Amino acid sequence: MTAQSLIIASIVENRGIHVRRRRVVIASLVVVLVAIFSLTLVLGQSFTPPGDVVRVLLGEDVAGASFTVGQLRLPRALLSVLAGLSFGLGGVAFQIMLRNPLASPDIIGISSGASAAAVFAIVVLSLKGPIVSVFAVVAGLGVALSVYALSSRNGVAGTRLILVGIGVSAMLESLIAYILSTAPAWSLQEAMRWLTGSVNGAQISQVLPLLLGLLVFGALLLSRARDLEALRLGDDTASALGVRVGVTRVVVIVAAVGMIAFATAVTGPIAFVAFLSGPIAARIVRNNGSLLIPAALVGATLVLAGDYIGQFLLPSRYPVGVVTGALGAPYLIYLIVRVNRTGGSL
Repeated sequence: MTAQSLIIASIVENRGIHVRRRRVVIASLVVVLVAIFSLTLVLGQSFTPPGDVVRVLLGEDVAGASFTVGQLRLPRALLSVLAGLSFGLGGVAFQIMLRNPLASPDIIGISSGASAAAVFAIVVLSLKGPIVSVFAVVAGLGVALSVYALSSRNGVAGTRLILVGIGVSAMLESLIAYILSTAPAWSLQEAMRWLTGSVNGAQISQVLPLLLGLLVFGALLLSRARDLEALRLGDDTASALGVRVGVTRVVVIVAAVGMIAFATAVTGPIAFVAFLSGPIAARIVRNNGSLLIPAALVGATLVLAGDYIGQFLLPSRYPVGVVTGALGAPYLIYLIVRVNRTGGSL
């Protein structure tokens, strides 16, 4: 064989190794997610035999299990998975696009925008139900586009967008604090429950809107997966490869914010899931292709496991947002130190 043939054969072999490793990683994440999902249906305050769980899932009426599994555990688990997929996928899209692990919706104000709108709707306008979700979705998208516009000057620098987002987030957090300080007792409790990030009180009717939002915006985002990967190389390189950088950024922002806002509208801002999913996925996948699907699976696992831990494995019951916040805060400090030393990339 010639030297050129050996080089080509080596490249093909390495690519095959990367593809196989990526498939193994994704399959492993799916297995872990399915295992935790099954655990949440079988074991809670009481044990439900797996056979009864399967019968409930098939639509049979099983005494005791139909209520416990069908109305309590299943909606909660489904919302946890869908919200986690949305947070993970939307969060890593921002981090890849801006080439900075700190550029997550938690940090740059998108979650704060959705939260401020929801609190305003609950406390000031005395609204409830789906209309609160509409306020959150619209506000999340509005804040994202505003931060993008404010940080645009001869292109969008990741550091500039993060700093603008942190400033906008601080203003919105102040607005939330002011609204809560004037809230009557009856609406304060509802607003605080929403702000904490929780799947308590999950209902099966909430699953379909969140699923549709994930399918629509997720498909839109995945359609730009190749262009998004090219942006990791820099705007100039991506343009040279034929990527329409401006259009790609707008599409990615709309899709990512749509998923984040829909999830936030249903569960509230579950802290740090969008922030943690990408870096964790990057450590697992390494340099074996796009992080979008792995990060989505990591996000779903974090929310599902966090909710189960908060319910049953701690001395008191805590919403999932408290558990993920306790995990995410130390990691945020570590990541800030690492980025400061080595530069910002996943």
